[in-house]
Amino acid sequence: MSFNLATILRESANSTPEKPLLHLGEISLTYGQVDELSGRVASSLLALGLEPGDRVAVQLPNLPQFVFTYFAALKAGLVLVPLNPLLRLPEVEYHLRDSGAKVLVTFAPMGAEAAQAAAKVGDVRTYAVTLPGDDTRPDGTLAFDELYLGEDTRDIAPLSPDETAVLLYTSGTTGRPKGAELTHFQLFMAATTGGNLFGYQQDDVALAVLPLFHVFGLSSVLSTAVRFGGTIVLVPRFELEPVLTAMQDRRCTVFLGVPTMYVALLQADTSAYDLSALRVGISGGAAIPGEIIRAFEEKFPGVVVLEGYGLSETSAIATFNESAEHRRVLSIGRPMWGVEVRIVDGDDGELPRGEEHIGEIVIRGHNVMKGYWGKPEATAEAMRGGWFHTGDLGYRDADGYFFIVDRKKDMIIRGGFNVYPREIEEVLFAHPAVAEAAVIGKPDDRLGEEVVAVISLKPGAEATAEEVIAFTKEQLAAYKYPREVRIVAELPKGPTGKILKTELRD
Repeated sequence: MSFNLATILRESANSTPEKPLLHLGEISLTYGQVDELSGRVASSLLALGLEPGDRVAVQLPNLPQFVFTYFAALKAGLVLVPLNPLLRLPEVEYHLRDSGAKVLVTFAPMGAEAAQAAAKVGDVRTYAVTLPGDDTRPDGTLAFDELYLGEDTRDIAPLSPDETAVLLYTSGTTGRPKGAELTHFQLFMAATTGGNLFGYQQDDVALAVLPLFHVFGLSSVLSTAVRFGGTIVLVPRFELEPVLTAMQDRRCTVFLGVPTMYVALLQADTSAYDLSALRVGISGGAAIPGEIIRAFEEKFPGVVVLEGYGLSETSAIATFNESAEHRRVLSIGRPMWGVEVRIVDGDDGELPRGEEHIGEIVIRGHNVMKGYWGKPEATAEAMRGGWFHTGDLGYRDADGYFFIVDRKKDMIIRGGFNVYPREIEEVLFAHPAVAEAAVIGKPDDRLGEEVVAVISLKPGAEATAEEVIAFTKEQLAAYKYPREVRIVAELPKGPTGKILKTELRD
């Protein structure tokens, strides 16, 4: 039996060739056009001498060329290696060396260091995507447009379903980034089961502001839309005006984002925009506070916010809240079809249900990666007993809903008591002046660690650190409430908008 993930594009293109697949500003591309252009790029890559299984690194923001290269690599039987455009020279060099990529596609305005990294590695053919009307490229790069010169043979390489489709790098909890090998079948199942969970329809229009180089954007936004024949609206970065304009002008029905994006939309003045087409919001990447869900649905009537949970190693999704009727606010939901989830203790023994039984979340199923590229020891450690160990702490309630209390590495041990930052963050978000919050531990000679909250305030709101501490003290046990509150203009965030607690600790 052979299978190639690229068939999701071919099937949708055969069914609705004239239907728009991509919008970017005033540019629109149909399914037929994307199928043909990706076919041309696939032929060009194979003409370079690449063979099935060779790696192609892509370091682009949300642009059509990312989509062309993604499906071109799949069609040619190559492995896509998505990279963050903001990576610096040493980081790009590491990823290229570790993956053994033979081709790099980068973005000309941001690609100088990437081109230098490719030159240091050697034997990496580098193409640059330029801006319209500006052909300036970093030294040593070729024009991406050259890849359009190949002939669209309409060939799709017949592959085994368990062949690697994407090598997705994740930093994990320790050490340098590791490449999670995601297969054609795993990504197909993630798109299929994920889309079914939130009722994806052919007439849905999804906003693609999550970076496509991240598993959430690649799988839950791009692959899911193509699998169901929907349309995506590309927005290269999260900025309120472009996001709101795109949602209004393209009548977006589906918004997928991380909690900080929901916070920003909640605080924004959206009265001048018609967002009435929006029907569902999918939240992931980090825990979304229940107060944010309630306020968002109140501000945007008719929208249901559903929270899911997954990691790069689980093809983006593992558990999900299926609907407004079957969700639990604060819960990450129940396992998706074909996936098993357990809570285990330090010896990997399964714990009983109940919030008093907190342990590590472990997962197995069709969504779990083949392993970490070239790192058998790390794979064996993560996959102990056939279960992927997430490093997340949580519990399962009597009805089978899972709840995350925190990352293992984020848990604070204060005076011998376990303190879970998420619980404190929920309280902080209930404060009327708090816009964003993150709780971290600070080394303490007497207690081992002390609880510190870092917050930003809503526009026009006022609050002192002492007032916020007093607010939490009223609602939390004495060992939990933060003894220190730092008020900042904005919390540091990663490329998906996830708050970077590592930077806060530093």
